Amino acid sequence: MTVRKYKPVTNAQRDMEYIENDQVSNGKPQTKSLLKAKKKITGRGGSITIRHRGGGCRRHYRMIDFNGTDKLGVPGKVKAIEYDPNRSAFIALVFFADGDKRYQLAHKAMKVDDEVITDVKTKAKEGYRMQLKNIPVGFPLFNVEVTAGKGGQVVRSAGQSAKLVSLDGPMAQVQFPSGEIRYIEKTNYATIGVVSNEENNQIRLGKAGRVRHKGRRPQVRGKAMNPTDHPHGGGEGGSPIGLKHPKTPWGAPALGVKTRKKKKSDKYLVRSRHRAKSTSSQSTS
Repeated sequence: MTVRKYKPVTNAQRDMEYIENDQVSNGKPQTKSLLKAKKKITGRGGSITIRHRGGGCRRHYRMIDFNGTDKLGVPGKVKAIEYDPNRSAFIALVFFADGDKRYQLAHKAMKVDDEVITDVKTKAKEGYRMQLKNIPVGFPLFNVEVTAGKGGQVVRSAGQSAKLVSLDGPMAQVQFPSGEIRYIEKTNYATIGVVSNEENNQIRLGKAGRVRHKGRRPQVRGKAMNPTDHPHGGGEGGSPIGLKHPKTPWGAPALGVKTRKKKKSDKYLVRSRHRAKSTSSQSTS
């Protein structure tokens, strides 16, 4: 997988970059049974309720199996690796031995004809999914199940991976990409490996048109608006916002204000992501 530049035939293509991967199939999805119509949510029902959304290319939602527990012990083979416009990672089209077809998240080393399987205990191999208690400590994980039975909920974006830190005690300790370490039930499932398309953050769209294709409309600073449109608006020229603290367009405090009230999940927290960042910055200094 490499990042390629367009030949600058036009001025907009001068800074445009894309990812080239021989394993990713070009063109339309190979199976229509796993597609579902996706309604656009642009926030227009007489008045705009979601700002900066609208337009863009039509999409189909790919029905991805984030759980896989209803296929326990059934081996599958990767028939294609496809692009998914609804997420940053690539997805794999898997044909199972019983004739079923499923979409799954692809890991970075996945290739066509690779074998995948979900089971309570299986080989510790990239792309294999099993319970945390049977995965060796130190292995990278993705598509991690936090709540039992819900399937993979976290670590699903391009290039991300968690790490199994410890299996001591009644629960497993998993370190997430943010540095946070959290207790998770040992019977929860996770997939071994790193999510595909790890160079996704190197893509440069190059022109405003590609942003519009994604359904994003232009954004404007609040201080550049009129007072009726934003609390920061008004004044002459480049005036400051004239407030003690920044506000949202609806008058609520913004930028750095804590909004979390219920912290029920903190009982499963071993190390906060904030403490992880502070300790790492102190060690570097």
